[in-house]
Amino acid sequence: MNYLAHIFLSGDNNDILLGNFIADSVKGKQYENYSGDVRLGIWLHRFIDDFTDKHPIVRLSTARLRTNFGKFAPVVADVFYDHFLAANWNRFHSSPLEEYCQRIYFYLERMKPEMPKETQIMLPYMIQYNWLLNYAHAEGVNRALQGLSRRTVSGSGMEHGMDELIKNYDAYQQEFLDFFPLLITEAEQFIIRSRNINK
Repeated sequence: MNYLAHIFLSGDNNDILLGNFIADSVKGKQYENYSGDVRLGIWLHRFIDDFTDKHPIVRLSTARLRTNFGKFAPVVADVFYDHFLAANWNRFHSSPLEEYCQRIYFYLERMKPEMPKETQIMLPYMIQYNWLLNYAHAEGVNRALQGLSRRTVSGSGMEHGMDELIKNYDAYQQEFLDFFPLLITEAEQFIIRSRNINK
């Protein structure tokens, strides 16, 4: 899962959202530097990634992608799945996507001083280019894949990811729609379990 899905799966709790959002920049046991629901959000992010990577439905997507993208297949799948969440947003959330994104950007900008330096550097680009909303459109997906390709070793092939999405669009979308409701339930249950353990 990519940024939009992780944010969505944080629910309405801003501290969980913050932890989930910064989690990729929080390595190993650095989560111990955070407390309460921010720490829970970091754990949630790791749970979402682990559950997603291991799920049989997602593995159908990554197996199809592996021919062209090798070890980067899960990264491409994450971008595709964020696209399908954005494109099918009204199935999962009552607020219009544009309104939701602006609310998220406002909160993240306010919390920027609490973020690791790496995330602070990335956030203005996310807001300026409206990454969350633009996942809904082909141009936004292509821009995300091009950016990922530039930041990885040459030969990842991710710059051609849009061709693969177009070619097998219906298959990827159906896999997302089959998987995402399961992930919503698992994320909600993870939050409940974690709170019960830490009472």
